[in-house]
Amino acid sequence: MGRKAEITCLFIDIGGVLLSDGWDRFARRRAAEVFGLDFGEMEGRHRLNFGTYEEGKMTFTEYLDRVVFHRKRPFSHGRFRRFMLGESKAHPEMIAWTARLKARYKLKVFAVSNEGRELNEYRIRRFGLGSIVDTFLSSCYVHVRKPDLDIYRLALDLSRAPARRVAYLENTPLFVEAAAELGIRGVLHQNLRSTRGQFASLGLPSGEGARP
Repeated sequence: MGRKAEITCLFIDIGGVLLSDGWDRFARRRAAEVFGLDFGEMEGRHRLNFGTYEEGKMTFTEYLDRVVFHRKRPFSHGRFRRFMLGESKAHPEMIAWTARLKARYKLKVFAVSNEGRELNEYRIRRFGLGSIVDTFLSSCYVHVRKPDLDIYRLALDLSRAPARRVAYLENTPLFVEAAAELGIRGVLHQNLRSTRGQFASLGLPSGEGARP
């Protein structure tokens, strides 16, 4: 058997890996409860609009106007926006582990993520993701969303790394499968322990509590 190709580049998801999902079903249900909204109606309108927002083809205000403020509300855009942003939480152990891995192996790190512009930019600033990610290929910037193969092709082009030298950390099985069609080796993230083990099998061991 031939020697494994050296991994030089890491593609990584944001929501569900480094951070909580920015605006998932659970957050939307909490919003409906807090603001007294009809969750079913809001959810239906969300499904019809959020993909367009994530692709950068709709502003945050336009999204809110279509999903929440299509009728008069007793609360402001600003209050609802603050609630949405506050739903984002960090996974500090994953951020720290990624930083150690990047430093130890001198990896180029590309975030490949489906995110709306305002949520994405808030999350990058709030949690200091720029310290570990070299380039953000967020759907709102490149106008294409996972699992469209074009977002992975663009990531490969910008990284200048052949697919065999890329590891892709992602928590959605379908997205791992899509990237594999281009020869990108995916690691399905479930928890830090299993992710550590899978990266060790790719030749990138970190060790419990390891430092660069």
